[in-house]
Amino acid sequence: MLAAVSGALIATFFSFNILSGGSYELKSFVIGVLGGLGNPIGALFGGLILGILEGIVPAFMESNWVPVIEFGLFVVILLVRPTGLLGAKE
Repeated sequence: MLAAVSGALIATFFSFNILSGGSYELKSFVIGVLGGLGNPIGALFGGLILGILEGIVPAFMESNWVPVIEFGLFVVILLVRPTGLLGAKE
């Protein structure tokens, strides 16, 4: 279990470095992984979560904190559930 979590985190950080060329590609990656790769309903939920965060966070703090909070949520979800929210069960 720990190896799967650390492997997912390493792949995530590596992918963020590779995909840093565009924000849309990066958001698409985060949405897909949050929901669970290969699960369209999971991608829908991942997109809704990020959209809600982008709408709510600027009401309480500066808008440049939005990516930090999104990335923090992304890491927490990967630690708790490495396959994503609606990914395959382990």
